[in-house]
Amino acid sequence: MAEVKDPADGVQIDLISGERMDGLASMEKVRLILDGVRDGNIVILEEGLSPDEESKLIEVTMTEISPDEFNGIEIETYPKSEAADASLLDRIMGKESTKKLTVIGPANQIETLHKDKNLISALVSRK
Repeated sequence: MAEVKDPADGVQIDLISGERMDGLASMEKVRLILDGVRDGNIVILEEGLSPDEESKLIEVTMTEISPDEFNGIEIETYPKSEAADASLLDRIMGKESTKKLTVIGPANQIETLHKDKNLISALVSRK
């Protein structure tokens, strides 16, 4: 039997593998992320989203913002080393890799304290 989650116990973090996201259409990815964030969870994507998917996530988020219910999302992304992942031709053609870590959370619960090429440091509150 599943235990009932008490928000006072802490913040839930959903770590979603690239393999899980590979089988989903773009809107399914957006819904999976937004449903988790709307529940107050922090969502971490192992491989991130394509630029089009990230744009769609922001677009859908904007339509769902409500002052009393949902304040929006905070999203931070940084790429993994593309030198090892992309072929020479891909790098020359400017093909962008989706192999990047992405952290997404409720705008009223997550605040980015520091971001550089190797680290995202965030403060997460319980609300």
